[in-house]
Amino acid sequence: MAVPREPKAPAPDSRPFLKRVRTEMHRLHPTERRLAEFLSDFPGELASYTASELARLANVSNATVTRFIKRLGYTNYDEARRHVRAEKRTGSRLFLSPAEAGGADTSVAAHVAQGQDNLSRTFSRIPDSEIDAVARTMLAARKTWVIGFRTSHAFAAYLQWQATQVVESVTVIPGGGETLGEHLVSIGAQDLVIVFALRRRVARTAELLARIRKSGAKLLYVTDEGAPKNRAAQWHFRCETQAPGPLFNHVAVMALCHMIVTAAIEHAGRAGRKRLTAIEVANDALDELATE
Repeated sequence: MAVPREPKAPAPDSRPFLKRVRTEMHRLHPTERRLAEFLSDFPGELASYTASELARLANVSNATVTRFIKRLGYTNYDEARRHVRAEKRTGSRLFLSPAEAGGADTSVAAHVAQGQDNLSRTFSRIPDSEIDAVARTMLAARKTWVIGFRTSHAFAAYLQWQATQVVESVTVIPGGGETLGEHLVSIGAQDLVIVFALRRRVARTAELLARIRKSGAKLLYVTDEGAPKNRAAQWHFRCETQAPGPLFNHVAVMALCHMIVTAAIEHAGRAGRKRLTAIEVANDALDELATE
C-alpha cells in the first residue's frame, strides 16, 4: 500500500516589498490603498517605525496596518520590517527618503559640508601608495578596460576620457549595441580592469568580478561605502556617498578619478608630457577647440 506523501510546504515569497504592494494595490479597501500609496512613496518608513507610528504617518488605523501586512504575505509586522531593512541595504533612495520633512538639513551649506566629509573619510582609508600602484599599473598594462553600469557608467566614461591624455590604450566597455562577452574574451593577464559598481549595483556583479579574476588581469574595484570588502581584487576603493538629500553624493568618486589620472601623468614623466603635447598639436591643427 502506497504511503501518502506529505504535502509540500508552500515556497517562501521572494518578491520584493514594493512589488508586493503594487500587486495588491487594485484589490485594496480605500483605507488600505491609502497606506499602500504612502508606502509606495516612502517604503523605508516601515523599517523605521512601529506599526502604531506608521498608522499615524499614513493616517490609518492600527488594524488597517495589520490587515495590510498580512495581505502582502507577511506573518506579522516584524517580518515585514526585517524584509524592508534588508532591501534598504540595496541602496534604493526610495527606501532612504523620509516621509516627514524637516529632519534633514538640505541647504547648500549642508551639502558642501557633507561633500567635504565624504572626501575626508574616503581618502583617510585609501593610501597614496595604492593610488600610485594603480597609476603605475595603468601605464604598464597592455590595455586598461573600464566598466560601469547605470550611475557608474558616467564615472567609467569620465575616467577613460581623462586617462586618454596619458594612456594610449584605455576603453570603456561595453559600447552601444555590444555585450560584455565580446570584450571579456580579450582581457588577459597583462591588462588592468577598473570596475565602478556604485549603488545600486546591477545583478551578477559578483560573476563579472569572478570572470575578470579568472582572466589573470589586475582588478581595481570602485564602490560606495556600503559594499562588502572584495578581497579578490588587487585594490578595492570604497567612496563615501552620504548626502542630506534624496540623491547620493559622488564628489569623492570624481576626486578619486582625478587622483588616479594625475598620478599617472606624474609617473609617465617625459613620455606622458610628450603625449599631452602631441594631443594639443593635433587639436590645434584641426582647429577643433575654442581659444577663449
